[in-house]
Amino acid sequence: MHEYVSRLLGLGARIAAMVGAAVVVVGCASTGNYPVAPAKAATPDYNYIVGPGDTLNIIVWRNPDLSQVVPVRPDGQVSTPLIDGLLAQGKTSSQIARDVEKELSKYVRDPVVTVIVTNFVGPYSEQIRVVGEAAKPQFLPYKQKMTVLDVMIAVGGLTDFADGNSATLVRSAEGSKRYKVRLDDLIKRGDIGANVEVLPGDILIIPQGWF
Repeated sequence: MHEYVSRLLGLGARIAAMVGAAVVVVGCASTGNYPVAPAKAATPDYNYIVGPGDTLNIIVWRNPDLSQVVPVRPDGQVSTPLIDGLLAQGKTSSQIARDVEKELSKYVRDPVVTVIVTNFVGPYSEQIRVVGEAAKPQFLPYKQKMTVLDVMIAVGGLTDFADGNSATLVRSAEGSKRYKVRLDDLIKRGDIGANVEVLPGDILIIPQGWF
């Protein structure tokens, strides 16, 4: 009987060790041995790129009948008076204005056009995506000097099951390089040193914790 109990205890210890090792392996796999995300990431020469879902206010100087607020269609094009199907996706507002001037010059002498983006969505390649244990996982349009804190406010913070300090930032601008971010320290402990800037196309992955 004593030998049987000893075997059970030994088996239990081995199982506990295996489970512990598995937890460690999974934890390492989820966070990886990634470097901490750099605090500064914004580029001073950034220009907003228009994407489907954006709204453009196209103003033609001295021609109010040709001025109009138009949405960018799912195919990335816009339609205005005298222009049907102008590609806007992937361009800046200035580039679109020049294209509109070129098209209108067929009908109007020396048109002067200004394009203002009034509703921001942006192309998929530039959106910030938040997946995993965020209160409201979603995509966000990128804004200059946008930080992880801005992103977390927009998605409503973390769920009760989130392991925020194991979150990963995947940076598409650097060939999908992965960085470690400390969301628990930032949100729950108020450690502003854990706040970092994001770049267009970043993906923030928030894993579930082990409780």
